[in-house]
Amino acid sequence: MLTVYTDDHHLHDPKAEFIQGGMVPSFEMPKRADYVISRLRETKLGEIIAPERQSRRILEQVHSPDLLSFLEGAHGAWVEAYGKGDAMPNTWPARGMRQIMPDKIGAKVGYYCFDSSTSITGGTWRAALSATEVALTAAGHVSAGARSAFALCRPPGHHAGKDYYGGYCFLNNAAIAAQSFIDRGAGRVAVLDVDYHHGNGTQAIFYDRDDVFFLSLHSDPKWDFPYFLGFADEVGEDKGEGFNANYPMPWGTAWDRYVEALRDAIARIRRYAPEVIVVSLGVDTFKEDPISQFKLEMADYPKIGAMIAELGRPTLFVMEGGYAVEEIGINTVATLQGFEGR
Repeated sequence: MLTVYTDDHHLHDPKAEFIQGGMVPSFEMPKRADYVISRLRETKLGEIIAPERQSRRILEQVHSPDLLSFLEGAHGAWVEAYGKGDAMPNTWPARGMRQIMPDKIGAKVGYYCFDSSTSITGGTWRAALSATEVALTAAGHVSAGARSAFALCRPPGHHAGKDYYGGYCFLNNAAIAAQSFIDRGAGRVAVLDVDYHHGNGTQAIFYDRDDVFFLSLHSDPKWDFPYFLGFADEVGEDKGEGFNANYPMPWGTAWDRYVEALRDAIARIRRYAPEVIVVSLGVDTFKEDPISQFKLEMADYPKIGAMIAELGRPTLFVMEGGYAVEEIGINTVATLQGFEGR
């Protein structure tokens, strides 16, 4: 399987995040992608190539121009205002407040970001932009006839919406790839999100469309991030009604329950009959992940890949979460190996 990867992800290296009442070292760190690329080279899964530069036009089909401009200039504005540090929000427009863009950069960060764990560093924009180039380059190979490809994106993307970022995500790599398939002539694309956390950004981007069917297996949002989206009754709206499927599951979910949801999602994808599948591949479902509560074993990840392969469709895997860094490479590559029948 072809992998697209760039060392540009190292440019995004946040030192801390605010969680559970205190500042802690960031769970979303460069080592995550380093472990994955190391495992790919060790297992010789396939060729590894660098991404190609892409037009900004495709980003503007998924994200608002205002968000893109903000992300591009946010850290420079932050340093100009405060002299140093990473851009982190500390105030948000809550219910009853007006949605008027503030002038102060500290408030602008909170206007666009929905959580306190997603810092913008000096290299964040270049890293996030490179991640979209990774996804689009891999998507191009699938469109050209490859059975599959792996976009080793970092930072991840599935929490980023049209006009907001958060959850360690700035630009929605999977959504951008899905849109690129539509632009190349695909009539139907399925996006299957197997990350522990609901892909709220991807859902919101495609919620009123029938050309992209979004399906997400994740922890119950009553108990887990992002909390305010990902419930089972969210089925799409307008043209998109019936083309959004959520499978929220309780803490402690192990393979016996997880596989039931995955079987149902795969059956629905089969009935939808997409020309191509995009998999938001998060491996934070692993039992030792430090910020997650599912109980999947290492032996379960090849099964996930094999079940997706049964659909027999061109498939693009896009890297999302996974924070047990010493195991992230093993579990990610095991999923890809399972897809390839190795």
